[in-house]
Amino acid sequence: MGLIHTQKHQKRHKHIPKTKRGAGNKVAYLFLLPSLAGVLVLFVVPYLDVIRRSFMDGTGKKFVGLDNYTMVFSNRSFRQATANTARFIAACVPLLIVLSLLIAVYLQEHKYIGAWIKSAFLLPMAMPVASIVLLWSVLFTKSGFLSGFLMMFGVPSQNWLNTKYSFGILVFSYIWKNLGYDIILWLAALSTIPPGVYEAAKMDGAGARDSFFYITMPNLWPSLALITTLSLINGFKVFREAYLVAGDYPEEHIYLLQHLFNNWFRDLSVNKLAAGAVLMGIVLFLLIMVFQKLFGREPS
Repeated sequence: MGLIHTQKHQKRHKHIPKTKRGAGNKVAYLFLLPSLAGVLVLFVVPYLDVIRRSFMDGTGKKFVGLDNYTMVFSNRSFRQATANTARFIAACVPLLIVLSLLIAVYLQEHKYIGAWIKSAFLLPMAMPVASIVLLWSVLFTKSGFLSGFLMMFGVPSQNWLNTKYSFGILVFSYIWKNLGYDIILWLAALSTIPPGVYEAAKMDGAGARDSFFYITMPNLWPSLALITTLSLINGFKVFREAYLVAGDYPEEHIYLLQHLFNNWFRDLSVNKLAAGAVLMGIVLFLLIMVFQKLFGREPS
């Protein structure tokens, strides 16, 4: 019946005049034109201008070749900010993905817990940045809660945001704010797995561990690329909290590329800023392509 239905559909499609099909395509293109124009005007054209400026001097009129890129690579602050950013992403993204996946699997298996737990995980995303900064100030400054608590054990009070522990605080801030978002994404992916698959595996003697590794993970594998990419992008948004708490020049362990680019923008170093933005864009593009290559297909 399916084959007969398909053949009939193909026959009806053949009888559609080409003029009508062409008119339908034109309507579709006209429908997409405003969105395409917005993307071109707001994203593509400005980024092409950034690429052009990366080969020009500060005035944007004189061609200097690769001098800007040489200047950026030889900049000590750029190397430090790049190393800190890479270390931050390497620590945060895997930890966030694993932790959110485990919580999502637990919530999926224990649906009686209620929707309010999911709302509680999403609460940090709804909080304004100013409120988060105030919370960090209450917790981690010299007269904050953490210093007061540790003083009971003989640890002297200090501003923890200006110590080597500031990196751990920034990692905690990132995971705390983005955990709920990733949990919702994992729950959406888990809801696509038919419950009958788990029931059949359980009847065959599969335990919770076998079900997770041989049913859950293979079905979630295609979603891993998207969730990893979104987690990577959100990793660059943590700059707002770090900037408002610690300013232009925070403790060296949390001096990220966003701090450097912000300082270059403030100093009107457009040529260095453009070259750095192009380099970061290339790295992000390559990382996303790697994620798509690794996670865009079923695991072998």
